[in-house]
Amino acid sequence: MSSSSSTALANVFDTGKYKTELQTIQSGSNTVPPPKPLLIANPLEDGDFPLLLFLHGYLLYNSFYSQLIQHIASHGFIVIAPQLYSVAGPDISDEIKSAAAITNWLSEGLSKLLPPNVRPVFSKLALAGHSRGGKTAFALALRKLNITTNLKFSALVGVDPVDGIDRGNHTPPPVLIYVPHSFDFDMAALVIGSGLGEVKRNFFLPPCAPKDVNHEEFYNECQKPAWYFLAKDYGHFDMLDDDTNGIRGIAANCICKNGESRKPMREFVGGVIVAFLKAYLHGDTSDLLAIRDKREIAPVELKIDCFV
Repeated sequence: MSSSSSTALANVFDTGKYKTELQTIQSGSNTVPPPKPLLIANPLEDGDFPLLLFLHGYLLYNSFYSQLIQHIASHGFIVIAPQLYSVAGPDISDEIKSAAAITNWLSEGLSKLLPPNVRPVFSKLALAGHSRGGKTAFALALRKLNITTNLKFSALVGVDPVDGIDRGNHTPPPVLIYVPHSFDFDMAALVIGSGLGEVKRNFFLPPCAPKDVNHEEFYNECQKPAWYFLAKDYGHFDMLDDDTNGIRGIAANCICKNGESRKPMREFVGGVIVAFLKAYLHGDTSDLLAIRDKREIAPVELKIDCFV
């Protein structure tokens, strides 16, 4: 893996050089329909591009991540964001199965939905998720329910992942086992946390990312190589679009302790994901090391940043 000067200013927090498009694909459409509805952000220029499968959070719509996934796509990645469910079940078993089914569909169906000059590189595939989707991503990587995929993931991202309500009340199947460095998956991991996620918005509402089941413990259980960044003054939903409509969008603004603006956190999450993917899908660590070594280049104040 190559690296250039870590003091170089990272531009991953800005929009990348590629023009992008955003496609909404229904599960019943096309000759090889996807198992679930998809939101796809892809570059428009000619090229061979790595892939990121991104899983949405609890009761959220994939469309709430439109700005985030377009940011990532503008740096030369194809982002596939499925709508895993309309109503969440009591456990994530169906979500794991759906994420695996979408992964298995990619090599057969994705190219048919992209411009002819945009070529997906299936050997460079990353898996990511936010909140409950982050837990689902880790569960799939850990082969929970003995589910495997026909494509291999090379990198894993948890965006403020949550494993349940508290240490004794996990959403089945549990991911955390509270043994340091116990996660057994053969890929690099990135965990992004929100400093306000474990803070109650008010007396009546529980925190959205409670301590003991949040980002900190997910990182603690990762093996090498693992990266951990915690944005100090931002909340669990602050990487979503500026405007999230409908009842669920209103709830995203009301139930969690939030930062003053979503834009800085969204730019940070998008940028650090891009830097991580460049490191572990392209072999270029320069931006990731720059973020680690010069915190001031990030659009948010970082509380913790570690590398195992």
